[in-house]
Amino acid sequence: MKFVTAAVAFGLAGMFASSAFSAEIIGIITKTNTNPGFVKMREGAEEKSKELGLELRSFAGKFDGDNDTQVQAIENLVASGAKGILITPSDTQAIVPAVQAARKAGVLVIALDTPLEPIDAADMTFGTDNFHAGELIGQWAQKTLGDKAAKAKIAFLDLAVNQPSVDYLRDHGFMNGFGIDFKNLNHYGDETDPRICGHEVTGGAEDGGRTAMEKLLQKCPDTNVVYTINEPAAAGAWEALKAVGKDDGTVLVVSIDGGCPGVKNVKAGVIGATSMQFLKNMGSLGVEALDKYIKTGAKPQATPGLKFFNTGVELVTDKPVEGLKSIDTQQGLKLCWG
Repeated sequence: MKFVTAAVAFGLAGMFASSAFSAEIIGIITKTNTNPGFVKMREGAEEKSKELGLELRSFAGKFDGDNDTQVQAIENLVASGAKGILITPSDTQAIVPAVQAARKAGVLVIALDTPLEPIDAADMTFGTDNFHAGELIGQWAQKTLGDKAAKAKIAFLDLAVNQPSVDYLRDHGFMNGFGIDFKNLNHYGDETDPRICGHEVTGGAEDGGRTAMEKLLQKCPDTNVVYTINEPAAAGAWEALKAVGKDDGTVLVVSIDGGCPGVKNVKAGVIGATSMQFLKNMGSLGVEALDKYIKTGAKPQATPGLKFFNTGVELVTDKPVEGLKSIDTQQGLKLCWG
């Protein structure tokens, strides 16, 4: 009997010790696990989670726009007792009910990179000021063209048919920087400015960028400015331009991301300028915020004057223009990701 009692006591002590030292569960859900930007974001989260002693569980959509898999990941994390979730939403509206259910269950949800619609559907957003990122490359293109900007022919290579917030914010930021009026901040494609040749979606991928550029060149063979949602799409667009002999410096290609392949394409002259965001920081700062919430109950606060926490952006170009702050590719290659 004493042996049994001792064994039971030892078992209980072991259970309590295990419970006392078990790591709190948090999760990160990215759009995909192949985009180098999201890989770097996850790396930042993993490194910070290890440092803080948190158990990070990672999930990703099967493709950009895969809302169903992201919903399943949220449900999985809630059922597992996760205290916090970081998510880059593929569908910024369709994911909201799942996010609301998680928050109702006491889980802190932080959107990374891409705000939900409405933005306060998440507890906080950590990300680039996507409108400003687009604005910077729009200003650069407008200043680079000078007087010729008034008669520009611009192809817009966007992200997805459902136009998530990151898509329309970057798109309209570019328009604002270039001096183009838009009707509805939350939707593109209804502009009346004759300089716009059209919009095509790319899925944020190189092959999508090539196909989209081919379509817009058929419609507007005199295109001389190409806005791209990200640098893989820009690389695809360049291949389409090259195929028709438009790789001779007569077309300005601009983009957003700050991945190392993209910065190398700026250096090579494929992309004229790109806006660099800091995705690894989003992941690590997001984990820090979850850790603080778990320990103190304090929720993260937005950057003053904004509705989200701004993780910063830098214009990268080897062809600077007057009145617009930028860094060159030598500096950019020290800061890039992927």
